[in-house]
Amino acid sequence: MRGLWLENQQLQLKTDLPIPEPESDEALVKVLQAGICNTDLELLRGYYPYQGVLGHEFVGVVEQGPQHLINKRVVGEINAVCGHCRFCLGGSPTHCENRTVLGIVNRNGALADYLTLPLNNLHLVPDNVSNDVATFTEPLAAALEIQQQIAINENQRVLVVGDGKLGQLVAQTLALTGCDLWVIGRHPDKLANLAARGIKTGLETDVKPRNFDIAVECTGNPQGFDLARRCLYPRGILVLKSTYAGKLTLDASALVVDEITIIGSRCGPFAAALELLEKEQINVTPLIHGRYPLDKGLQAFETAQKRGILKVLVEINN
Repeated sequence: MRGLWLENQQLQLKTDLPIPEPESDEALVKVLQAGICNTDLELLRGYYPYQGVLGHEFVGVVEQGPQHLINKRVVGEINAVCGHCRFCLGGSPTHCENRTVLGIVNRNGALADYLTLPLNNLHLVPDNVSNDVATFTEPLAAALEIQQQIAINENQRVLVVGDGKLGQLVAQTLALTGCDLWVIGRHPDKLANLAARGIKTGLETDVKPRNFDIAVECTGNPQGFDLARRCLYPRGILVLKSTYAGKLTLDASALVVDEITIIGSRCGPFAAALELLEKEQINVTPLIHGRYPLDKGLQAFETAQKRGILKVLVEINN
């Protein structure tokens, strides 16, 4: 099969990869379409020493598995877990000590003709959800994880720092809570997507320090972290949604004095994400900035790395 293979921070299109053999509790999924995520780009830059097929945002069709899933469209949670370690038994399977992670840790990813995942990871795609929209399920679920970790209501002032792919989804999900929401970014055209949905937006120079209960950092850069931190009230909550390729320098004393809570936030609920997409409560179409066949996957990554680009989709077996 074909696949976009990462090795020693070099990406290449391989055409002779073996089709994966599913385990007894897994399904073989023919990938229809996959999205390029910031984590893929960070892996390319050396964020984590991964070798294999990239990609973890996908929609596909089950080719091998239980009869009720055959030829059904599915999306999949990316953490394949053991089920018996302390984290699995304790209700935190995404932190499984023995997990593999699709396209990130010891499991070939979605930017290939086929992938395998445990049956428990798979979710059926509603009929009215297109392949384009379904491809956003994983990042939308990640955005929803914030609300699994902290309670957000209409009495709170919430700041989202970053108008990129993840920031756009985080903002749309937080807007549904009725909170006093403000999104800060650097790209007027991207902010316009959110303003069209009635979400308040602005530039970095528009925001005042110590003015928010919760700040969600979606840029993955030190400047975004610093801005989010400075904008919090004492005893505020700082949510980190992006991975960082480099190390951060921070003022730990200020965190202590202001009693700031910092929360890392990663994977989230697929069922809730699919429900929002089915009900069309989240609009992902304006986020699609590029579309390439798998054979032009290297060009797709070049486009995805350009400044101002949002989501790039890779059509594999559409």
